[in-house]
Amino acid sequence: MKASTKLILLHPSSLPKHGGQTAANATTPHRIYLLLFASLFTFFSLFTLLTTKTRAPTAATTTTTASSAADGGGASLPEPIFDALLHYASISNSTDANRLSSAELKSVAAVLRRYPNCNLLVFGLTHETLLWHALNRGGRTVFVDESAYLVSKLEQSHPDIEAYDIQFTTKVRDLHALVNHTRRQIRHECRPVQNLLFSDCKLGINDFPNHVYEVGWDVILVDGPRGYFPAAPGRMAAIYTAGVLARSKRGGGGKTHVFVHEFDREVERVCSEEFLCGENLVEVKDLLGHFVVGRMEADRFEFCSNSASLENHRLDD
Repeated sequence: MKASTKLILLHPSSLPKHGGQTAANATTPHRIYLLLFASLFTFFSLFTLLTTKTRAPTAATTTTTASSAADGGGASLPEPIFDALLHYASISNSTDANRLSSAELKSVAAVLRRYPNCNLLVFGLTHETLLWHALNRGGRTVFVDESAYLVSKLEQSHPDIEAYDIQFTTKVRDLHALVNHTRRQIRHECRPVQNLLFSDCKLGINDFPNHVYEVGWDVILVDGPRGYFPAAPGRMAAIYTAGVLARSKRGGGGKTHVFVHEFDREVERVCSEEFLCGENLVEVKDLLGHFVVGRMEADRFEFCSNSASLENHRLDD
């Protein structure tokens, strides 16, 4: 047999260094550095965890605030912008007799300015729809209209606006029959104080989304539906509903400001006198009647406390 040849290689790291320091001793500083790094990593991890826990409530508060703003709890419109929008809307409307006049716009705007971030309910989609939504920035504004098409079109172009289409079954030609029906049912289905969601009164609107009945409305503007021909739905139901919502106001808030446009027409005059009452009329600007209606006890079965006629009130220019 041939003798096997063995080759031994000596790596420099295995040789003694610097006066006999071994490899094991040479790695000691590296272990110290590793231990120090691990300690620092642990410290910063704990610090980050504690800081995150401390800031968590702040983040939650921010989320809540943002949610509240989205629900209508944000800041109101700055005064200069409010004034500018009202000014240019007044100029724009001055050329069209079918729109609210400058005096009528200012009458509604004065109340919105006095009660910022309010709950505003508007019957009718009109030229002023975007204006009301803007002036009540920070509050809650809801629009209702007879036209599903117009509501859908508005939602597509302005998804941040809350609007609903309502089916009105009344007719202008049936005005006096409907008012007489309401008088006969004033202790039953047509009570002044009630939740209209469960009402069968012919003039009560009971097909709003449920949450609309839970809101305490501060301002209600009746500028729809159509009412200029006998077969039109008229504003009997809108005015009656506004009167009931004001007297049944939720949340213990103050009185409700109700505006009725085209106050010179028979339907608007008769229903306003019947359900909003002359005693609550505070002013008339051009064709806009302004009523301030207070809450009423549930055991009251009359809309008006006296027989004051709207004709007895001075009509302002």
